[in-house]
Amino acid sequence: MKKGIKWVAALLMMTMVVGSFAGCGNSSKETAAPAGESAAETQAEAETEGTAEAGEKLKVALILPGKKDDVSFNQAMYEGMMKYADANPDKIDLKVTENVYEVADIEPALMDFADQGYDVIFGHGFQFMEPIVKVGAQYPDTYFILGTGYKSLDNTAIYDVALEAGGYEMGVIAALATQSNKIGVIGGADASEIKRGHEGFKAGAKSINPDIEIQEVYTGDWTDTAGAKEAAIGMYDAGVDVIWHSGDGIGLGVVQAAAEKDMYCLGNVADQKTLAENNVLSGVCYQWDAVIAQIFDDIINGKFTGRAEEDRFYWINAENNGLAYSEINDTKGWLTDEDKAVIADTWAKLQSGEIKDYLPEDLQ
Repeated sequence: MKKGIKWVAALLMMTMVVGSFAGCGNSSKETAAPAGESAAETQAEAETEGTAEAGEKLKVALILPGKKDDVSFNQAMYEGMMKYADANPDKIDLKVTENVYEVADIEPALMDFADQGYDVIFGHGFQFMEPIVKVGAQYPDTYFILGTGYKSLDNTAIYDVALEAGGYEMGVIAALATQSNKIGVIGGADASEIKRGHEGFKAGAKSINPDIEIQEVYTGDWTDTAGAKEAAIGMYDAGVDVIWHSGDGIGLGVVQAAAEKDMYCLGNVADQKTLAENNVLSGVCYQWDAVIAQIFDDIINGKFTGRAEEDRFYWINAENNGLAYSEINDTKGWLTDEDKAVIADTWAKLQSGEIKDYLPEDLQ
């Protein structure tokens, strides 16, 4: 289905149930299987079932750089997309492809889906940016949606996360929980949303204790589980007792280190308590369904193209419940009831916009 085709029924908007302590639930409908080694072999793994005729649906492809069950960046997007697909089976046919991480594999995967007549193609990750801009110019009647980044065309858009609010909350939790007055933060690549998250973390921690010691490391690679674990162990050995991470494979390394050293870590993207039930204190959760419905609504109603460049961004944030934090899991008893009240109050103020302007000027 290409631009200009009218829909018979109006879009059913999703109803989100997200509270201050919302976790990231699992979709009840499994539709994608592990991908093969090449980009071509990883395609067409899953398809939603619907009752409407195929011609009335958008053909949608979601390309993930990792596994849909990674308890992190990929799983959050997979679950968000499945929520929409399950709620709107007569609106989209969805196929999910996993493990397309290398830039060299991304371009042919995008082109293959476009050649097959897919209407909307999601590339979930910053590394999809240059390939989407290049391929998007060759397929002007196809919609390409980029997960984080900054370059766009008339037929492309970007969904991103205002991670600074989640980082601020994690900084508050870490500063209240620490017994050593030393906390840490570990990131993958120094991408814009991660930089904002880290700076938010520092600001949140210093709002509790201006003299707190904060250690920071970027591994340079989202998949460097071993490097992140080594960095986290180094921090713990230096006296840090709470570390926040920015997701993907590096997050698994931090969680492993926290369990090995029996210290606390704070997760990112998904509720990671199941990975180390005694050592994941809390974490940021992404609710991508906060913008997925909006993206499809704009496409269906002809509002997607012709917008100013700054209007091509779809943001999840604290205000629209695209960000949440998982329930406090204080197995060590480091947080008092008063601390927990401060944590809840801080999140309420981030959601209302009462806490703002805490990032350096160059990141605002």
